[in-house]
Amino acid sequence: MNGMNQCRKWLLNVVTFTVLLINFALTASAQQGAGNEDIFFETLFKQYPGKFDSVLLHRKAWNVQIIYTQINRGNNGIPSFQHYYFNKKSARYFYPASTVKLPVALLALQKMHALGRPDISINSTMITEAAYSGQTPVYNDPNTPDGRPTIAQYIKEMLLVSDNNAYNRLYEFLGQQYINEGLKARGYPSAQILHRLGTALSEDENKHTNPISFYNEKKQLLLTQQMQVNTAVYEKRSDLIGKQFYADTTLRNMPMDFSKKNRMSLEDLHAILTGLVFPEKQKQEQRFNISEEERKFLLKYMSQLPGESVYPCYDSSYNDAYAKFILYGSEKGSLPKNIRIFNKVGDAYGQLTDIAYVVDFEKKIEFFVSATIYCNSDGILNDDKYDYETSGFPFMKGLGRALYEYEIKRKKNNLPDLSSLRFIYDK
Repeated sequence: MNGMNQCRKWLLNVVTFTVLLINFALTASAQQGAGNEDIFFETLFKQYPGKFDSVLLHRKAWNVQIIYTQINRGNNGIPSFQHYYFNKKSARYFYPASTVKLPVALLALQKMHALGRPDISINSTMITEAAYSGQTPVYNDPNTPDGRPTIAQYIKEMLLVSDNNAYNRLYEFLGQQYINEGLKARGYPSAQILHRLGTALSEDENKHTNPISFYNEKKQLLLTQQMQVNTAVYEKRSDLIGKQFYADTTLRNMPMDFSKKNRMSLEDLHAILTGLVFPEKQKQEQRFNISEEERKFLLKYMSQLPGESVYPCYDSSYNDAYAKFILYGSEKGSLPKNIRIFNKVGDAYGQLTDIAYVVDFEKKIEFFVSATIYCNSDGILNDDKYDYETSGFPFMKGLGRALYEYEIKRKKNNLPDLSSLRFIYDK
């Protein structure tokens, strides 16, 4: 009888050891296939059967990239970061679209300081002239109480509803060379901002930026900036997307070349956002030269909803969840008052991107998540047939909610004081 028991124990040990070996092999295989940085998201996504299966299956083809930053507070409230990545090793170039408006807003504020003119501020009247092919002048802004165009107003419009015209005016104020040298100086050498948005101009026309003049409230001229021309030469790129594309009405049987278009990695965009929210976590040389008041100005309008704006006053087509892809996707209707999302989105050529800092004042939740996904199953660009509604928005909404639910359950030794992020909005 004792011999039989020993035999059973031996067999049980063999089976247990075999199971451990199989589990180890499966884990090692999964890590080798997905990359170690994918394990967190592999585990998270599998808790939601059916929601992320396509993303896991097509992560490379859809160029899915995710960065989630977990924030842990010490006893003194000082944050520490833990970063988690998805598909980092297989990440390819993606068109950043309107996400570049955040670094451009930061550079615009920084350049105002560089002017060294205390009599010129972001609320000074900024008149844009035209002096080259493709340029358009701006003498007034109907979205302001007094009709004066200002840098402050352009930044508001860029952050509230991702206005392209507002971005173009700041692109012209900065000049192409200043933008790229400024990003390189702050530790983002791979970034290239090479063109205006929403308007078809040549490479040469985008290198030339409009003359700018600033006036005070008495309409007295304070400063004139002549037309700028970028003479810098950038390294050759080979950024191709898709299988075919339309040029006007002609279908070209080749990938679309994005080598002369804007470029900024998800990691760089994520770092800029985390540095804006927590400047103390950035190296001094990486910080943009802006004041604390200006930093709060940016955060206010990144989180303000269109319906809370007086100037401009947006109609109902700009719903509360407009440009809040993370957590809400393409959802309509009102949003809970306890949640604020400080973010910047981009969508163009089938690419959907959001960089976000999510806060729940009641549950004391905070986390960063940046994500991008290519939503173009037919591989044809410029045909206005993209999969935003069927794959892109559901992914963004599901990702945000999965992380939010994870944060609710996650044990935290110290809860954050989020009071500094409560802003008095326009209405």
